[in-house]
Order: sequence, then structure tokens, then C-alpha cells
Amino acid sequence: MATGLVALFDDIAVIARAAAASVDDVGIAASRAGTKAAGVVIDDAAVAPSYVTGLSPARELPIVWRIAKGSFFNKLIILLPAALLLSEFLPWTITPILMLGGCYLSYEGAEKVMEKLGAEKQGKTIDEPIEDPAAFENERASAAIRTDLILSAEIMAITLNSVAAETLLSRAAVLAIIGIGITVVVYGAVALIVKMDDIGLYLSKKSSALSQRAGRLMLKGMPFLLRALSFIGTIAMLWVGGGIILHGLEELGMPGPAHVVHDIQVHVETVTGALSGVLGWLSYATVSALVGLALGFVIAIVLHKVFRIGAH
Repeated sequence: MATGLVALFDDIAVIARAAAASVDDVGIAASRAGTKAAGVVIDDAAVAPSYVTGLSPARELPIVWRIAKGSFFNKLIILLPAALLLSEFLPWTITPILMLGGCYLSYEGAEKVMEKLGAEKQGKTIDEPIEDPAAFENERASAAIRTDLILSAEIMAITLNSVAAETLLSRAAVLAIIGIGITVVVYGAVALIVKMDDIGLYLSKKSSALSQRAGRLMLKGMPFLLRALSFIGTIAMLWVGGGIILHGLEELGMPGPAHVVHDIQVHVETVTGALSGVLGWLSYATVSALVGLALGFVIAIVLHKVFRIGAH
């Protein structure tokens, strides 16, 4: 997923170079910012399909489109102007905003881990009977758009932090490119995922033996895919959340934790030879995820046990 996103942003960067006034700067900045935001994008793509679970198959794509339109509105109408205003007049707020988002991602990821370990689920579940389908659709779509707003704010903040030294016009172009590109990728993938069982069923009824086998494979693979997406989304939340906190502390003059994690990465790279690049990055991501998990546990316990606040 992350590799595909990087490739996508490279393609988008080519378009940007043809259209923007500061051609090369915008293209390079968009590619760099897209790569840094990839972890949050993975989480967004992994979380979004859950919001159409339990809906009528005929309503799945309309709801995905409704959520996608809400995502475009979040990124381009609300967050892009707000990000540009902050970068112009209150640039010092970007790091604290990023860290707040990192705390949220760490909390959400830790909460999912806690639920897997047997903790009580927070908020409403889709196991409850649906008495009013229209109201249920509205509730799920609204919840998805609210979640998208939080994740989109994190994506835009990461992007803005990556291009803080660029001109105002370049910052605006990069934010727009990233916002549009990520929304198309995420909700295009979500649409494909939620209809994969229907595609599999269609193929399984074709006369071709190959099509039938492919259809049955898709039908059997859907539960595994959804579980894998849930797992990947949780890991991505913890990794990105923890990494943002470490980097934010360093920016605020507390470099100790980030230096410890960096030293671990350097040590792993030193002893692993040809695999040093991959294993070094993996060590950094793993320790960042553990930091996010620990922070998320603390936040979840404080919210649920001290203040009695639910997750959603």
C-alpha cells in the first residue's frame, strides 16, 4: 500500500510540474509530503470500510461516495485554508497540532489492542439491530466523515510540516495535490474492497472455470483481507502516532527519546549488513509503535477509568 501511494504521488508530482508555476519545487515537495503521510493514509484506508459494514449491498457505493465527498470538503474547504493561515501567522502551532493528532492515533490504536485483549468495547457496535436504515446510514456516514476530518487534519499537518519552507503558493499547491490524491486513492480502494465480495460472486457464476476459481478465491479471501486491513490500520496508527510524538518532543527541545530510538536504528543497521536499510527502518517503526502503544494505553485508561469518557 505505502509503495503504491509513493508511486501515485510521483505521478501526481509530474502533473503538478506541468501545471504549477514553481514546477520542480511543487513536484518534489508533493512527493516528499505524500511519503511522510503514507502511514496515516494506510490507517484511513484500513478504517473506512468498517463504516459500510452492515449496510445493504445496494447502498454501499452511494455511502462510500457520500463519505468521499465529505472527505474532499474536509481537506479542501476546511483544512487547506486553515493550514495556510496557520503556516503564515501561527507557524509555531503546527508541532503541537501534530502531537495532538499523534496522541489521538496512539489512543485509537491502543484501544483496538485493548479490545483484542478482552477489554470492553467502547461506543455503539454494528451488532445492534438496525431499526431505521436511513437513520443508520446517516449516522454511519456522519461518523465516517468526522473520523476522516481528524485523519485528514493529521495528513494535512504532516504535509504542511514537510513544506513549511516553501512559498505560500507552493504550499497551497502541495496541500491541494495531496488532499485530492489521497482522497481518490483511499476511497477508490474502499469502494473496491466493499464490492469485492459482489465481484467474487459474479465471477463464481461465470461459465469459465478460471473465473469461477477466481471468484471463489475472492469470496474466501474477503474475511482475511478485512482482518489484515484492521491489523495494518492498528499498526499504522501506533507507528505514526508514536513517531509524531518522538519528533514533536525533539522539536520542542526534548530530544532524548528520539535520540534513543535513532541510536537503536543505527545499531540495527550496523549489525545487519545488506538488510540494514529495511531492518533499520523496521526497528525505528517498531519502537515508535511501542511508544505509541504505551502512550495510547495511558490516554485510554485516563479517559475511560478516570473521566468515564467513551471512545466514540
